[in-house]
Amino acid sequence: MNLILSGHGKMGRMIEQLIERDNDMHLLGVVDVGLFEKPDDVPGKAHVLIDFSHPDNLGKLLDYAKRTGCALVLGTTGLSDAQGEAIREAAKSAAIVHSPNYSMGVHLLKRAVQSIAPQLLQAGFDVEIVETHHNQKADAPSGTAVALVNAVDPEAKLPRVYGREGHTGARGREIGVHALRGGTMAGEHSVFFFGEDETLELRHSATSRRIFAAGALTAARFVCGKPAGLYGMEDVLG
Repeated sequence: MNLILSGHGKMGRMIEQLIERDNDMHLLGVVDVGLFEKPDDVPGKAHVLIDFSHPDNLGKLLDYAKRTGCALVLGTTGLSDAQGEAIREAAKSAAIVHSPNYSMGVHLLKRAVQSIAPQLLQAGFDVEIVETHHNQKADAPSGTAVALVNAVDPEAKLPRVYGREGHTGARGREIGVHALRGGTMAGEHSVFFFGEDETLELRHSATSRRIFAAGALTAARFVCGKPAGLYGMEDVLG
């Protein structure tokens, strides 16, 4: 499988290292500052393009996929609603995996939250979501935290409160979302359900970016040769 990598930051370099160890994958080139400027500049025909770069690059990646038939694995977070719609539109003519997190553990955490949240909300439990990442992460809250909020409340019936300050008064029926940033933390997400005299916490902690890189390559294997459509980690992992 021939791959193009968009983005050569910490995640991109980790993916590159894993590709080099895999006999079934070949990296045609990397699109980033000081390297190839755009996917069309990379020699050879790519089966899959993996993106962990910047939201501003999305348009040209979608155009490339639609023109060439190259599948996409999109891991860049901080996308706007309009960009999300652009991905859905492009998926009518290209195979695209889009996920805010490529960890198997996070996928199972989301499943668990979806399973238990309705009963706990009905019982009057309060919900708070806390995410922690390294001090270089550009967006907040993380895409995974947003996905967890949507897992708790898929119909968006509860208001989202992003941090609290000042005299806020008693807590209402809401979902609190909090972003911590510091050091080299790869990523941690906790979903708290607070009831009367009891607390339930579901937590996932990543100690290395390697799990996300490995998950992105699993997604690349999955989407290679797939018909046009928008896929998620639910499809990749089954």
